[in-house]
Amino acid sequence: MEVIKMAADKIRILIVDDIAETRENIRKLLQFESDVDVVGAARSGKEGIQLAQELDPDVVLMDINMPDIDGITATEQVRKRSPHVQVVILSVQSDQSYMRRAMLAGARDFLNKPPLGDELISAIRRAGEMAHAERAKNAQQNFAASVVAGAGGGSSGFAPAHKGKIITIYSPKGGTGCTTLAVNLAITLNNEDTRTALVDANLQFGDVAIFVNEQGKNAIIELAPRVDELEQEVVDEILINHSASGVRILTAPQRPEYAEKISAEQFTKVVQYLQRMYAYVVVDTSHILSDVVLSMFDVSDVIVLVTTQEIPAIKNARLFLDLLQTMGINKNRVIFTMNRYDKRISITPERVSENLKHEVSVTIPLDEKIAITAVNRGVPFMLDNKSQPIGRGIFSLAEAVRGRLITLESETEVSERR
Repeated sequence: MEVIKMAADKIRILIVDDIAETRENIRKLLQFESDVDVVGAARSGKEGIQLAQELDPDVVLMDINMPDIDGITATEQVRKRSPHVQVVILSVQSDQSYMRRAMLAGARDFLNKPPLGDELISAIRRAGEMAHAERAKNAQQNFAASVVAGAGGGSSGFAPAHKGKIITIYSPKGGTGCTTLAVNLAITLNNEDTRTALVDANLQFGDVAIFVNEQGKNAIIELAPRVDELEQEVVDEILINHSASGVRILTAPQRPEYAEKISAEQFTKVVQYLQRMYAYVVVDTSHILSDVVLSMFDVSDVIVLVTTQEIPAIKNARLFLDLLQTMGINKNRVIFTMNRYDKRISITPERVSENLKHEVSVTIPLDEKIAITAVNRGVPFMLDNKSQPIGRGIFSLAEAVRGRLITLESETEVSERR
């Protein structure tokens, strides 16, 4: 067991591998990265669990095959005790079953051994960013809890001092997969520390309920008339509890004509009320720029703009980015995402980024079999196929959302101090 003095402002790494040469090679690979600090190394899964508790690293690089406790079991133990710690699995086994088991155990990434330098560094930085985000979120929640406790709890009994974040999923072109991304992103963001609500803003033809096999239940039409007198108990009764994921869902009306009974103001007030109850509120929208959709752009912390490799979708994305400028909305709030990415098509994310002068931050690979099967079953693929490339794409999107929120909060704090 090796313990090394750490630098608090860097991504803190714990290496867990039973081969000394591997531990040393990884350490040498990371020693020239100014934002990374190896704080310790363990020779077994049992030691890894112990050191993770003692050193509280940001990221654990975990070998999958070890003599006492295997890496997957050790990952489960580390994540159970310290949910903010992110684990990157390293394995000579590239079998999909290993990857699936690792992801189900809570691993953030899965790399083949020996990992390429750039690949390892990128995985560490993604995981480190998420670990820092989770630490910040926990600190905010603990502070809010102490404030509420010190004030005697308050009359509402639930309203935190720190509002949740609204994440709107939008594409100006229909059929790009917004609902698939919204549903699976909400499931990925949801955990014990960051409870997540999913809202269907496509009031005429919303499909969120079908995607989770919960159609025919209460909808937003039940809340809209009483937005000025909402109470937590009432909202809880209307929200669907998706038992398989823990996400709470507010669905669209069951009939298109009911959409006219819900104004943009009412819809916005409902979503902002959910902000007081949940760490994240993910909003799925239609491609039509209705008053409801426009109101979501105004109140959203982050907008996930979705495109595909089709020319009409890219053209519409360009028009939308221009529209945001007209509306005075900061483009830094936009996470440009390419869904159904097919490497065989020559229209690459890099070409689109250059052409539209806005970086495509996330790509979700094409996998029609998994995506369509999930919709038809009403079982989102992040519940049973999250280790597949399409699932790892959703993990990347969740990381991008968390990272962007942290950046925007930092920019706001700096601006307020000036």
